[in-house]
Amino acid sequence: MTGAHETLLSIRDVVIEYKRSGWRAQPNRVLHSVSLDIREGETVGLVGESGSGKTTLGRGILGLVPIASGTVTYDGRDITHVSRRERRGLAKEIQVVFQDPYSSLNPSLLVSDILSEPLRAAGVAGGEARARVKDLLDRVGLPTDASHRYPSEFSGGQRQRIAIARALALEPRLIVCDEPVSALDLSTQARVLDLLVEIQERTGVALLVISHDLSVVRAVCHRVAVMYHGEIVEQGTTAQVIDDPQHDYTKRLLLAAPVSDPDEQQKRREARRLLNETALAADRESVGA
Repeated sequence: MTGAHETLLSIRDVVIEYKRSGWRAQPNRVLHSVSLDIREGETVGLVGESGSGKTTLGRGILGLVPIASGTVTYDGRDITHVSRRERRGLAKEIQVVFQDPYSSLNPSLLVSDILSEPLRAAGVAGGEARARVKDLLDRVGLPTDASHRYPSEFSGGQRQRIAIARALALEPRLIVCDEPVSALDLSTQARVLDLLVEIQERTGVALLVISHDLSVVRAVCHRVAVMYHGEIVEQGTTAQVIDDPQHDYTKRLLLAAPVSDPDEQQKRREARRLLNETALAADRESVGA
């Protein structure tokens, strides 16, 4: 993995809220003053359990949910509240790989059409677009004849490779990867993660890898931020966070990872149970206060 340079994406004190039904109902605050930086050529992991707010932050960066307060700055430009037209222009710079390769690809389109669609929208001519499609398939390790097949003819891992190729089509500087391997089996996960590392090293694209699995971020990320209840509770280099976690929530995430030794697994369960009980008691005390 390459080293990091200048800040590419800067998130400062971002708050995201969802409206509740009823005109008097207070909005549900999902993110609480979240701040995070991603540098050029850097892979940052954003990790947390389901409901922690990590995917909501990714959607906020992409403009898919409104930001109540705070700022998102890309390459020195405030993109927090840009128009739809400006957001479409940003698609060349910021792309996304979604969690489920089965639903993120249009099943009625050939792979060549899926990959050439963003190129045509960007004004790339037919001959050049076809050459770029061939190159994209080569980049992600798929044969050229894959362009003449439908997504349903591929395995889950191959479909995710197609999704990655589509994200790379416009040569972006940042890709948001939202649980990019969680829908895949373990062996396929490893191959896709290796592909992400290879692409990052070859192209220098910055990656935000959103995951609930610390083993995933350990494999691909330079730095890790841990999200809990809509707040980032710990961040640092991957080695710092995983080898020497400071926050109890990070420790619980690490203890939740399965191991092959049954005795060690039993110890982990017990340690996690004790941490959970401590956290629950602290939550009750804060509510009572």
